[in-house]
Amino acid sequence: MPDVSTAQKDRLMNDLRVVIADAEELMRTTASEVGEGAAEARGRMQLRVQQAKENLLHLQEAALAKAKAAGHAADDYVHDNPWRAIGAATGIGLVVGLLIGRR
Repeated sequence: MPDVSTAQKDRLMNDLRVVIADAEELMRTTASEVGEGAAEARGRMQLRVQQAKENLLHLQEAALAKAKAAGHAADDYVHDNPWRAIGAATGIGLVVGLLIGRR
């Protein structure tokens, strides 16, 4: 997923969780249905739900790894350039303070 924002990824993950929960509920409610077609469809659905869960887990792990890497990079930058970091934080604080003060 190139150029996908964090908010979009979060929304996708939440939507996928809802779809998985709905599919599991559908399988539970149709468990009493008999017939070769129903059993076959349930088997395929269970396989797809399991694959979706695994994909969601991999997506979460990748997002966590990227967040940790970004945190380490920021930490390294601040240790290498403490005065720049202090200046940037002061500037951001000043801007936020001015915006809040205008209300």
